[in-house]
Amino acid sequence: MILDTVSLPEALTHFVTLTWKVVFSLIPPREWAGGWSAFLVALTMIGVVTAVVGEVALLFGCVIGLRTPVTGITFVALGTSLPDTFASMTAARNSPHADSAVGNVTGSNSVNVFLGMGLPYLFATYWNAYVEEQEFSAPSGDMSLAVSLFLLASVCCFAVLGIRRKVIGGELGGPPRTKYLSAGYLVTLWVVFVIVLSLKVYGVV
Repeated sequence: MILDTVSLPEALTHFVTLTWKVVFSLIPPREWAGGWSAFLVALTMIGVVTAVVGEVALLFGCVIGLRTPVTGITFVALGTSLPDTFASMTAARNSPHADSAVGNVTGSNSVNVFLGMGLPYLFATYWNAYVEEQEFSAPSGDMSLAVSLFLLASVCCFAVLGIRRKVIGGELGGPPRTKYLSAGYLVTLWVVFVIVLSLKVYGVV
């Protein structure tokens, strides 16, 4: 029976996400227009879902009294990055190598940084320069600290991947103890990142 092969978490996840599954079923088949129609429609839907998640997260942060930068690096970041996390998990399970999983993470973050920041800056600059005819500038605020911490955490992350490759022969998997230690270390990097930036936003440091 089907019930024997479906766990309770899988069933709950299915029913919770059923509405989104129905919406995303409207994506055209890959055979149409060489796959471009499916790609463009899916990309548009992902953008809409990301916008909804971002707005809900900001409203939630406002309700519980979190400042916008802290909400951005916690709830908004989690909401937009968890799909990449699950995609990387699926890639790691279905691929004989870790390249697809690691590449998905680095690639998605590249898109978030370069397009997520570049396109809004481009549109804002064009609008202010040619429509409102005024200079456009965006102060960095706490961005310098955030970028510095992110670069430091990234170096530590890739150092762990390099050490794992040398010691156990692979970036992912390995003995249970090694897996849990690696996962705990990487999660700790994220926790430290959030704590330090939150303390900076609230003027503690």
